[in-house]
Amino acid sequence: MQPRVRLGVCLVLLMHHIPEPYSIEPAQGGPMHDAVRRIQNAAQVLRDEALVGDKQAKLTAATVDALTASGGFRLLLAKDLGGDEAHPNDFVDWVIAAGIEQPSAGWVAGVVGVHPWEISFMHPKLQQEIYGSDPDTWTASPYAPFGRAKPVDGGFLLSGDWPYSTGTDYSQWVILGGIVTDAAGGPRPGPPDVRHFVLPRGDYEIVEDSWNVMGLKGTGSKNVRMQDAFVPDYRVSESNKVTEGVYAAERRPGVPLYAMKFGIMFPAAIAASTLGIAEGMLRAQRHYIEGRVSMDRTVAKTDPTHLNALAVAEADVAASKAHLKGMLAELYDQVVAGRDISKRQRLEFRRNQVRATDRVFESLAPLARLAGSAGIQEPNQIERWWRDLQTAITHVCNVRDAAYLNWGFVSFGGEVRPGAIY
Repeated sequence: MQPRVRLGVCLVLLMHHIPEPYSIEPAQGGPMHDAVRRIQNAAQVLRDEALVGDKQAKLTAATVDALTASGGFRLLLAKDLGGDEAHPNDFVDWVIAAGIEQPSAGWVAGVVGVHPWEISFMHPKLQQEIYGSDPDTWTASPYAPFGRAKPVDGGFLLSGDWPYSTGTDYSQWVILGGIVTDAAGGPRPGPPDVRHFVLPRGDYEIVEDSWNVMGLKGTGSKNVRMQDAFVPDYRVSESNKVTEGVYAAERRPGVPLYAMKFGIMFPAAIAASTLGIAEGMLRAQRHYIEGRVSMDRTVAKTDPTHLNALAVAEADVAASKAHLKGMLAELYDQVVAGRDISKRQRLEFRRNQVRATDRVFESLAPLARLAGSAGIQEPNQIERWWRDLQTAITHVCNVRDAAYLNWGFVSFGGEVRPGAIY
């Protein structure tokens, strides 16, 4: 590989000077939510703790404290449980603000932070168990139906092994996807009966050394597993009633936040996490360009190739944020007015949400390539941001083909494929 930059100059600049965070526009054009302001005030903590968290494969205690103290985990929680019932875009702003400073913190903010939205329309007894003494309690997931649940008197015996339980080391509860079996543990006739099972920390095992990945190392998205753990009925939700808003209508009637659909809110959380990482990478790229001089004495900040790529990336990051928040605001206004969100609108949201994340990935790729050999050096922030962004884009909510195809099928009068998120 031929050296293309003066590594010493560029790397010293990157290691000893980090630019100030970008400003974030308030969610609805009004005042910025206090949670967003608090996490911005903790920017230096998030930056300082990023590499330590990556090395230990989970967030540091200081990062956890900063996220929790900001109040962001209460944004989507019901007011009677100690939450804010905030506008979805306040949540998006908070997640992006965390991700700009530390990708893994932003990812955990999005995933762990969206769970209070669903729990707010789960069984009231379960809500009190989780939030009765602490509205900042963390709950992990994953939702993929890897578990098998045998019906027993009063509930189910759940067994399984689930990967990607983000933030699980600091979570006191977990939401797990599973399929109900017959009494002997075998398959039942008909379509799979997929449900969400909620378990306290003592009922499952975190599989240590199960998070060995290219990027987002600090999220600590380890495996969790259990064998025949008893889950009482009130801690179990039917997946289709969650996604179709049945529980929300029954238990939170007339509350607009919970009239938003699962297939909108969870992908929005993943998109916000991804956009925060993209904006953080963009900031690192800007600073790198500012100090870069190539071997042929080309000054990057006056070079048309660099400046064109930078302009495209900046415009696309801004467009993707506006696209995501604009859609959420429009749908939220709709439910405030008492109108339900149609299947077509949900699929359109997914199409646009995936395009928003894909757009930033595609526009930042040329900048990563232009960084030259210095861009792969570990002391250089660019390689870490680029790895984290590449990891984020692999999440199922960011996978474009399924979202685009399902939108296309329905727009031409067809049906959504089984397992679609919408």
